[in-house]
Order: sequence, then structure tokens, then C-alpha cells
Amino acid sequence: MKKLLLFIAVICLAACTKENVYGPASLRNGQEVELLVDHRLAAGQDKLLLLPDQKDAGAALLGFPEREPGYTYRVKARFSHNDNPPQDGSSDAFEFISLISRDKYQGTDSFTLPLIVAYIPGGPFIRVQKTGNDYFLTTHKIQLTYTDPAIAAQLEEIWQQNVSIIANPQTAGRLKWTAIKATVVHDPQKFGKAYLVQQLEFKQ
Repeated sequence: MKKLLLFIAVICLAACTKENVYGPASLRNGQEVELLVDHRLAAGQDKLLLLPDQKDAGAALLGFPEREPGYTYRVKARFSHNDNPPQDGSSDAFEFISLISRDKYQGTDSFTLPLIVAYIPGGPFIRVQKTGNDYFLTTHKIQLTYTDPAIAAQLEEIWQQNVSIIANPQTAGRLKWTAIKATVVHDPQKFGKAYLVQQLEFKQ
């Protein structure tokens, strides 16, 4: 009987001292991991994968300002869990530690950028700005280039809508469109700095 009670006590102690794990990958708070960072920065297909299995990491990577579009990165990062995240923030994140490798993407496949995003709180936000004659993806300072004059006219229309919202923030909930999707490729003339816009799709 005493042995049975001792065994139960050991099991209970082990259960109590076991570290908590979080997220789809069951990571410990503070655990260091390797991640694969996608070349499609800010795109709808932008992926962060946990190595070596290349599974969805399930959280964002923070503190990596050197990241450029058009390159895949292998990085070391630290998993962080917060039981009391900000109202509009996630409870899980990865904190950048160091760069392991950087490789230029060699493909030419197109991908999509959402140019209207929604924040809670805050409502919809147009991710296009203009500096001089050039258009940029606001959140990452990636230039949006074009070869078709029709694309240029559409980007200007989007920018003018944004100018109107900046001047009258209370109208942000009454955008002309509910969504804008840009089909892009890496601009070979400004690789790592720009996306070449091939098509813009508007949803009313």
C-alpha cells in the first residue's frame, strides 16, 4: 500500500512540475527553435514554418527588420507566450535571435497582396501610400511598380481614397471597396525592394 501511495505521489509531482506548452507546435515559453521565413513578405501566402518538419509555426516573427522580399531566410528564434496579451495582439510570438542563412528566390510565380486589411479595433485600412510619383505598400515600405498605365491609374485611385480617409478618419468604415487584391511578382529591376503589380481586383 505504501509503495502504491509513493508511486501515485511521484506521478502527481511529475505532472505538477511539467512545463506548460503552447500553440499548435506545443512549444515551451522561452524555447529556442529554427524557422523558415517565406520570400513573399506581407503577401496572402506569406508563411512562417517551424523546422525541421516545415509545419505552420502558428505565430508571427518579431524583431527581424532586416527581412526583405524575394529572399527566404532560416533563422533562430525564441518562442514567447503571454497570458495577458494586448487587446489587438496575439498571446504567442517568436522573437528573432540570429540569422542562419539567406537565399534569393529564383522562381517567377505570382502571388497576391491584400491592399485593404482590417484591424480590431480600428476598422479597414488601405495599405497604399505615395511618395513623389512612386507607390508603396505602407506597412513594409515595399514599392509597388507597374508597366501598364491602367495599373498606374488604379493605384492612383486607391491612393486618392486613402488621402480622403486620412483627411476624414471617421469615413474609414465607408470605403469605396471592401477588398482589393493585387497580383504581383518580384520586380527583377528592383529585386528585394519592389513588387511588380500585374493585376488589381476590386470588390465592392
